[in-house]
Amino acid sequence: MFDAVFDAMVEQPALGVNHFALGRGAGVRDAVADIDAAFAVCFFDMLAFTIRHVAFAGGAFHATTILSVRRGEQVVIAGDGQVTLGDTVMKTRAKKVRPMFDGAILSGFAGASADAFTLFEKFEGKLDEFNGNLTRSAVELAKEWRTDKMLRHLEALLIVCDAERTLVISGTGDVIEPDDGVIAIGSGGPYAQAAAKALLKFTEMPVKDIAIEAMKLAAEICVYTNDTISIESLPKKEESETEEEAKKE
Repeated sequence: MFDAVFDAMVEQPALGVNHFALGRGAGVRDAVADIDAAFAVCFFDMLAFTIRHVAFAGGAFHATTILSVRRGEQVVIAGDGQVTLGDTVMKTRAKKVRPMFDGAILSGFAGASADAFTLFEKFEGKLDEFNGNLTRSAVELAKEWRTDKMLRHLEALLIVCDAERTLVISGTGDVIEPDDGVIAIGSGGPYAQAAAKALLKFTEMPVKDIAIEAMKLAAEICVYTNDTISIESLPKKEESETEEEAKKE
């Protein structure tokens, strides 16, 4: 039966998913002629579900590398610029990191682009509601993301950070703070995180340079990550220069 169904799918690709779900293909009708009708309906419902996911999973915008590194009072968040559709690179200079709440919060996303921007808007709303309280806003977003009938279908991960802490937010209700201030998400995340941890531990490099070198290493290994890197940092460069001048005076 399964061979007949597969042959029908290959020989008649023009048939839509609904044709298979309803058993309208000639090969499919023959294959299920001796099967109980209730089982046939159930079988083709599952087949249609599988076809949809196989057909469109390759077309989802996915895979990236987002890295956050913290040392002392400085924190940076970096993201690559590659957007991949299936096996095709669609864009090389996408910006996946952004400041929020008048620059006091930094954020970056990995996952479907439309989903991530929806979550960005939701998170900005939480920040406004809780007056920039990062932890409270992250927890409330995670709760809504997990329980809301629409939001729980969004597929993305967020890194958010302020001057004091860095958090990862997921749709499963997780809000995670790394122990050492280094965290990465996306397909190249493990490579970038490992490199950043090593550089942070064994060198005195500035956090921005650590992030850049770690992202470059991830780009060399992960095919879904490139070396066009966007970086946001706290405190801002102007603020740092003002503080340094004040110390000298």
